[in-house]
Amino acid sequence: MLETISQFYHGLNPVGRTTLITTPILLLAVVVLLVLERKYPYRKGLPFFREGLFVDLFWYTLVQSYFLQILIFGFIIAPLAAHFGARFHLVSDWPVATQVGFFVLTHDFYIYWFHRFQHNNAFFWRTHEAHHSGKQVDWLAGSRSHIVEIIINQTIEFAPIILLGANPIVVPIKALIDAVWGMYIHANINVKSGKLQYVINGPEMHLWHHADHEEVYFANFSTKFAVWDWLFGTAYLPENRKPERWGLPYAFPKDYFAQHAFSVYRFDEKALAERSTLFRFYHGTRWRALTWLGERLPPAKVLQGWEVPEDTTETVAALRPGGHPTGPTPPNQPNATPADSSRPVAAVAS
Repeated sequence: MLETISQFYHGLNPVGRTTLITTPILLLAVVVLLVLERKYPYRKGLPFFREGLFVDLFWYTLVQSYFLQILIFGFIIAPLAAHFGARFHLVSDWPVATQVGFFVLTHDFYIYWFHRFQHNNAFFWRTHEAHHSGKQVDWLAGSRSHIVEIIINQTIEFAPIILLGANPIVVPIKALIDAVWGMYIHANINVKSGKLQYVINGPEMHLWHHADHEEVYFANFSTKFAVWDWLFGTAYLPENRKPERWGLPYAFPKDYFAQHAFSVYRFDEKALAERSTLFRFYHGTRWRALTWLGERLPPAKVLQGWEVPEDTTETVAALRPGGHPTGPTPPNQPNATPADSSRPVAAVAS
């Protein structure tokens, strides 16, 4: 049997062999984070079967990731490589570790600025708001990202690796780093990293970024390296204090397809189900399937998308810290839609 496995492994190309190594590392990271979430929770009592888990795991992590990988590599990057591939082999002679470090650092710098731009631009906020819609943030919450956001970011992330002539194994290695780091910064773990948080980003700052607090509407945009926030005046990390409220300050659909439709046209998911027979049938079928699951596995009832009970019912008001960029008027400010309004707000940053 070992000989068969060895033959299979050596029969793969370098990318395939690397992926065969990175995949179990990713699965091990998931297990470690799950254990740490249970043992050292940032928010105590956060259930594993939390609201939106099915949408995040099935639609965003499995289905969307699979098809977007085909689209991005097969229909965007491959044609670019075929046209420009022989011209820009600038990093081909670098050691693999140097290549990985270079692309991790440069892409993270780009992500900081694009992420910051999304929070300050009404149009691009709509490609990002789904990521902030979860009221229970954990290791999987980072997978919830709009299709357009993923296409933009992953094309800009992986196209330079191919076009600059990097070793092909840099792709699965960087993908592993992205996945593990993305799970880590969203994980419900009470991390105390001290001065390291000035350089390396973690849950301490990023869980604040997902809070429905006005002071973080325009703060903590870093992904891997928190140093960008500290350098450019967007860092927020209060001592001995945690967020009181999470998610968006306005109504947001629970369904995957409705979430994407909502970015184009604002509507109330419940009201639409009452008006539209077709949507009511679709919505009802989904509800009945999850009800059936919830009856057999009681903790899974939250997968239906029921509202998460919160002690704080409105956006936590605060003055925006000095140095942070200005943007759309937050809730609870003059001329703003109240946070408890049933009508979605067209453009609110969180």
